[in-house]
Amino acid sequence: MNRPKVLVTGAASGIGRATATRFAKEGYDVCANDINANGLSSLMNELGKGDHLLLHGNYSNKEDMAKGENLIREKWNRLDALVNCAGVSEKTDPINMALERWRNVFDIMINGCILTSRLAAQFMKGGGRIIHITSIHGTRAENGASSYSMAKSAINQFCRAMAVELADKNILVNAIAPGFVDTAMSIVDGESELESEWFKNNYVNAHHLPLRRAAQASEIAGVAFFLAGKDASYITGQVITVDGGLTITF
Repeated sequence: MNRPKVLVTGAASGIGRATATRFAKEGYDVCANDINANGLSSLMNELGKGDHLLLHGNYSNKEDMAKGENLIREKWNRLDALVNCAGVSEKTDPINMALERWRNVFDIMINGCILTSRLAAQFMKGGGRIIHITSIHGTRAENGASSYSMAKSAINQFCRAMAVELADKNILVNAIAPGFVDTAMSIVDGESELESEWFKNNYVNAHHLPLRRAAQASEIAGVAFFLAGKDASYITGQVITVDGGLTITF
């Protein structure tokens, strides 16, 4: 059986792991990428039957992605979808922090977005889907998040540009912008912000988050699977906000 193929970055945990397992459950062969080797190994045990591939490495590193390109060419020589879930988060100071450190968060995510898109597009001979997980930070500002939010905004625009560039090749390019998601990235200084009084007061007890809860990673993975499927055949260049209504109110 000729199963569809997907590359998932950031696959060892969080949204990436949920995405990898969802696609595998739906009959995809998964190439799982992450810098966390132990997380990847445990994931491979969860994917079930299939011609799955493990790509250990940094998605923003040219040498690591060259290894991924060779692996996919040797084993599959095709891709039907890329879901780029990898990302990094660090508090940054745009004024006082060393420029190289401030740029690090931005550069990792932008370079990873570009390198994975380049890798994927060459294997999508008959068309395909490229999906990047961004954030509502791409249109919002928060103290200590300038580098992160600028990267997410840039990725949103990159998706729009690539949607135009790749349309004639029947490659659809979109982004998903989650709000709060219950993953390890919600843990700050050893405490989950989703369990904090700040979150409960602002988003559960008050009106700032209509659904009054964070998303589960599987709910973001479900949107990624939809965008990779036949029912999303006329959607490209879009940023799909999945935030429980957070950005529709004040």
